[in-house]
Amino acid sequence: MPQKIEKIVLSYSGGLDTSIILKWLQQTYQCEVVTFTADLGQSDELEQARQKAETLGVKDIRIVDVREEFVRDFVFPMFRANALYEGQYLLGSSIARPLIAKHLVGIAREVGADAIAHGATGKGNDQVRFELATNALDPSLRIIAPWREWSIQSRTELIEYARMHQIPVPKDKRGEAPFSIDANLLHTSTEGKVLENPAEIAPAYIYQRTVDPVDAPNEPEIVVVGFEKGDAISLNGEAMTPAALLTALNKLGGKHGIGRVDLVENRFVGIKSRGVYETPGGTILLAAHRGIESITLDRAAAHLKDEIMPRYAALIYNGFWYSPEREMLQALIDHSQTYVSGEVTVKLYKGSANVIARVSAHSLYSLDLVTFEEGSGTYDHHDAEGFIKLNGLRLKNWAARNGKSQSLLGSELMSTF
Repeated sequence: MPQKIEKIVLSYSGGLDTSIILKWLQQTYQCEVVTFTADLGQSDELEQARQKAETLGVKDIRIVDVREEFVRDFVFPMFRANALYEGQYLLGSSIARPLIAKHLVGIAREVGADAIAHGATGKGNDQVRFELATNALDPSLRIIAPWREWSIQSRTELIEYARMHQIPVPKDKRGEAPFSIDANLLHTSTEGKVLENPAEIAPAYIYQRTVDPVDAPNEPEIVVVGFEKGDAISLNGEAMTPAALLTALNKLGGKHGIGRVDLVENRFVGIKSRGVYETPGGTILLAAHRGIESITLDRAAAHLKDEIMPRYAALIYNGFWYSPEREMLQALIDHSQTYVSGEVTVKLYKGSANVIARVSAHSLYSLDLVTFEEGSGTYDHHDAEGFIKLNGLRLKNWAARNGKSQSLLGSELMSTF
């Protein structure tokens, strides 16, 4: 018999998995279940989630619009770091989990629940993200992970359970059980079915946010993104809230087939996983942010940011948003953004987002220093000789010690390494 629980707050999407989990929690723990659904930009699914929860007997249904909070407090701080996991993934699922956990904990405290529950599987990253976040925010809460407790072991058994309990099984446009899909304002991810085999080409019908770049407009579109202290604040001169701006960029990026990534990633639990991600607005935002940093960040500061970025991205991917090390890195990153303000012009064309101009009142770019024409004399070409000599000194010493000489050429030289 499971430990007695008085009340559970469930992270509820309204999809097949969490609808079955809701029923299972009610049957297994014989207690009230409060559902929490975060409106992260998937608004077309919210009313369905409410209706399903009502049908399953839930009295306290929480649907909260967290779009502005999501972009302002989670997405934008992450983008200040130019975070990419394993060089490709813009962390769309990863960055939503600490926000959901924050609200689960807040509702649990409000309603006096002694447990929270989630629908993440025992093979995935999300179980780690939800539970590490909960550990950091309220260690007293019990965490229920049905996929690690019940006897259901496969998607087939899950669907059979749904049919036994009259829970509708959704179908995709081809009349089949759907792919595993996660969607929010930052991205859409698709996993499962044919995508499980990395040798198989992803079918065209799985893409939801972006047109095929081949079918995108034949004329490029030029957009201007304004920044203040590292955060995007305007699009084509119009001031926008964080969520409104990302929504607008998503529409533009989707139209031009921008932001598609088909990748095999290394999950934190030790499994390689193949997924298809669509992050149209985020891809434009990343290009624009790096563009404004290129003229406002000092070289050493920019290089330091690039060095710590993989560690920062891995912390988010692995579920350590609420950790002292992530907060320490965030403080460093945020300090670096003090003068990252200005405007970046980006050309959108058939799957690409290319920076073509950038301007800032805080620019470190000096036309006088870089020009091929006669400058003011700030840069003296003769200074380069001493600079090169000093940097070459250790190489000369190294070569002398190893017996190298100018007679070593071609393959003879290469053979010494």
